[in-house]
Amino acid sequence: MDNTTVHKTSPIQLALAWGFVGIPLLAGVWQTLINAMKLFQ
Repeated sequence: MDNTTVHKTSPIQLALAWGFVGIPLLAGVWQTLINAMKLFQ
């Protein structure tokens, strides 16, 4: 017997999850680029 249940993720949950991870990631990349630019000036 196979009792697997499939749960679909709503688009809102997906957007919130990406935002939760993506916003801090982009902020970190932006700060890294700003600090790297200081080295080449």
